[in-house]
Amino acid sequence: MQVSPARPSRLYPYLAITTALLTLGLIVFGAVVRVTDSGLGCGDEWPTCHGSIIPPLDNLTAVIEWLHRAFAVLIGLFGIAVLVLAIRAYRKQNRLVLMATVTAAVLFALQSALGALVVVLELPPTAVTLHLGTAMLLLGALLVGGVAAIYQPQKHYARDQFTTLAFLAAALTFIIILTGALVRGAGASLSCTDWPLCNGALVPVGQGQGALIHWTHRVAVLGLGITLAMLVWQAWRTRPSGVVRMLAAAGFIAYLLQVGVGALYVFSMAADWTGAAHVGFAAVTWSLMISLSVVEILQTSD
Repeated sequence: MQVSPARPSRLYPYLAITTALLTLGLIVFGAVVRVTDSGLGCGDEWPTCHGSIIPPLDNLTAVIEWLHRAFAVLIGLFGIAVLVLAIRAYRKQNRLVLMATVTAAVLFALQSALGALVVVLELPPTAVTLHLGTAMLLLGALLVGGVAAIYQPQKHYARDQFTTLAFLAAALTFIIILTGALVRGAGASLSCTDWPLCNGALVPVGQGQGALIHWTHRVAVLGLGITLAMLVWQAWRTRPSGVVRMLAAAGFIAYLLQVGVGALYVFSMAADWTGAAHVGFAAVTWSLMISLSVVEILQTSD
């Protein structure tokens, strides 16, 4: 007996969003792994941990790294269910949902491979940056599928300056996430020991590569702040939709919290909780900007 696609199409959005939230949690937990220096808690082994499936319980860094891996496996199981539902329910309709879900499946496989590579190569900065970047793209793909399956636009209109700003804000958010990961991976987190200046200078000329990497990250953050402020202003000027206004305002608030925690990270001399929270608010900002971009795509498509 052929199963009707109606039921999985109702289930898909909730499962996709749940998987996205789990991925967001995994990203934050991954930040905990990094700030506690647990990335090599299981040594250079993968998928085993010190020669065993279960980590030694008296080794805290090994337990943290093992829990991170277990979290990833759980997301993989959810992801398989999401992919099956997408193929059954959307292969002949709403191709955006299907393409986003297939993309998420590919990104999860790539993310898992990069995770193993990071361990085997003993955490090189470029691999750590790619690992986080792929995790963010995975989160974004899941949100694209979930939002595209849920949101039904009430009216359509032409793309304008607000649409461009929404796409630009999403791109800049991704850039600051990558540059932030590079700052951490290059050991440049405290290359600028004050804020908003860098060791008393507006531009850290002659202060070394670490200070330059840190300063570049701050410039990207400033660019995102200006873009988000313009985005909120344009939302209230040109968009009557409460969903659009809410996403724009929430993104700006998450950004401000991220900047505040980033400053605390410097002032606290890289306290562990500030590092994890900084990545968490960046991931929330990214999630909101991706969701807003999808809403704009749906509202500006014919």
